[in-house]
Amino acid sequence: MERVLLGGLAALVIAFLVLPSLVVIPISFSSGQTLRFPPPGFSLKWYGVFFDPGGEWLRAALSSLQVALGAALVSTVLGTLAAFGLVRGRFPGKKALLAFFVAPLIVPAVVLAIGMFFVVLRARLGVLGSAIPLIGAHAVLGIPLVLLNVAASLARVDPDLELAASGLGGGRWQVFRRVTLPLIAPGLIAGALLSFVTSWDEVVIAIFLTTPYFRTLPVVMWGDVKFSLEPTIAVVAAILMLMTTAAVVTFVVLRRREVLR
Repeated sequence: MERVLLGGLAALVIAFLVLPSLVVIPISFSSGQTLRFPPPGFSLKWYGVFFDPGGEWLRAALSSLQVALGAALVSTVLGTLAAFGLVRGRFPGKKALLAFFVAPLIVPAVVLAIGMFFVVLRARLGVLGSAIPLIGAHAVLGIPLVLLNVAASLARVDPDLELAASGLGGGRWQVFRRVTLPLIAPGLIAGALLSFVTSWDEVVIAIFLTTPYFRTLPVVMWGDVKFSLEPTIAVVAAILMLMTTAAVVTFVVLRRREVLR
């Protein structure tokens, strides 16, 4: 009986969290000219608008993909190196350094956005309005996610395995590639996925670091909500939700496999 009640409560909580988001799916197939639920009819018109090769929506989606992939790559490399230093290193102040690394998860996004905007502006490198500053800013948000996941995986790896591989003649890179990397791969991939999703959905920092000539998908959505409210935004929301859900499910599966290993 307790399990039934617990399952029912969990189902209610899931419905409360998920059902409002699912409303965008039927709206994305609307035949109307504005956001409306229930839709007056069903059509693929707004999907055609989104996937128009010369349209703003698809261009913004490709920009978001470029930034998210770049941020995931940078944060994965730096977060993995930081995890190795914190887990395998022995030095004073490790807790303080860990707190420094995870600070971007705690600091409000608008504070980070303002600071990063003035850093890019003062640097005078001529990169404002391109993917480079946004990749760097989103990598700052992704590094803590990679660090925490890789550190958790690395903590489960017995250092004696690496020592044994070194004793058998393996170099540092060889030991890492053949022994350590396969063991921490689930945590590394999970961190990279979370970093990708964080960058893909981020809007506050993107508003500060983009221009009319280079805008990401969340920024275009923000502008559309303020001025037009066409159902195309529901198409984008549905696509974002699908990609985010796929990434989260992959993350859960990878972490579950690691726990059961």
